[in-house]
Amino acid sequence: MTGGASRRMGSDKALLNYHGVALAAWVAAQVEKAAGGVSLVGGGEKYIHLGYPVLSEAYAGSGPLSGIEAALRQGGAEWSLVVACDMAGVQAEWLRELMDAAKRTGSRALYACSSNGRQEPLCAVYHEDCLPEVQRMLIEGEFKASVLLNRVNGMAWQAVWADQLRNINTPADWEAVRDEG
Repeated sequence: MTGGASRRMGSDKALLNYHGVALAAWVAAQVEKAAGGVSLVGGGEKYIHLGYPVLSEAYAGSGPLSGIEAALRQGGAEWSLVVACDMAGVQAEWLRELMDAAKRTGSRALYACSSNGRQEPLCAVYHEDCLPEVQRMLIEGEFKASVLLNRVNGMAWQAVWADQLRNINTPADWEAVRDEG
C-alpha cells in the first residue's frame, strides 16, 4: 500500500531511505519473500521505478480501503497479503506466519493484533470473498478498514511480533525507527 498522502511526514514516506532502499521497496521485498509475489498499490506511476508492478485504484483518495479493493480486484490471488509501505521492520517470517494462519483458520480476513489490542488492518490477509463488501463500503462512503474487519468477521492474530510493528507517520516516528536500525 503506497498511495498515502504522507501529510504528517511532510515528504513521501514510501521513498524514505531504509536499509539502503526506499522504505516501500524494503517492505515489498518482505512481502515478496512471504507471499511469492508482490504488487504496489496506489500512487500511479510514481513508484514504478521501484521495480514492482503498480496496481491502480478505482477509488483513489478513499483511503486504505481503496488499496485493499485494488489488491483484491487486480491481484489475481485467492488470498491477498496487505501491508502498509510505512511498516518499517516488518519481517517476511511474520508475514508468512500470518498468511499460513489465515489459510488454516478459514477466516475471510486475518489481521495482526498487538498485545494491547491494537488492530493492524494494513498488516492483514484478505480472502477474495471480501471484495464485494469492500466495494459496497466504498460506494456507501465508508472508508475505514477497521469497519471492514467487523463486516467480514475478521479474526485477530495475536503474535509477539505484532508489538514490534511500527508505522512511520511523522518525522519523530522516522527518527525513532532510524535510531533502532
